Amino acid sequence: MLLIAGLGNPGQAYAKNRHNIGFMAVDEIARRWGFSPARSRFQSLASEGAIDTPQGPVRALLLKPQTYYNESGRAVGEALKFFKLKPADLVVFYDEIDLAPGRFRVKTGGGAAGNNGIRSVAAQVGPDFRRARLGTGHPGHKELVQGHVLSDFHKVEMKWVEPLLEACADALPLLAVGEDEKYQAEVMRLAPAEKADPRKAARGD
Repeated sequence: MLLIAGLGNPGQAYAKNRHNIGFMAVDEIARRWGFSPARSRFQSLASEGAIDTPQGPVRALLLKPQTYYNESGRAVGEALKFFKLKPADLVVFYDEIDLAPGRFRVKTGGGAAGNNGIRSVAAQVGPDFRRARLGTGHPGHKELVQGHVLSDFHKVEMKWVEPLLEACADALPLLAVGEDEKYQAEVMRLAPAEKADPRKAARGD
């Protein structure tokens, strides 16, 4: 079984924030694979379903923690313990300011790189879970980061946001069978995005 969590903040006020792209990814996965309607469980909105793969269907639980972004670990840890899953069975989708807009990376383990949601998850389950990082770009200066991540995507940005989310959902069978590198490559094939240094791009360097 796979536990797929998206990070974000609950409530309509945050729904279109850059910080909520993890929630958006989970919503698109639920839509694409016909998961059950979300219900309150594990301090989250949770949906159940299966992902069809060449090796057969893989059961999955989708989570959107309702604990606010920085406390996401409380919800994720509760679900992981309930199902007696290992950290390797957990994939967390979240926004990454150190990736250019539309870029995508999957890795296992590592530090939190200043992301309090990831720090919270690691505090509950250890660092060895899988991280699906969705590039949202950097505002250029550290003091602008909070305002940047809590601002809504502009309408023009949806031209790369929507294809990225669709690619994450369409390529999911590769992630479900543990082919993380192939999954990353397929997402980037389906939704290409230019490599760039997000800080320099924001500053116009």
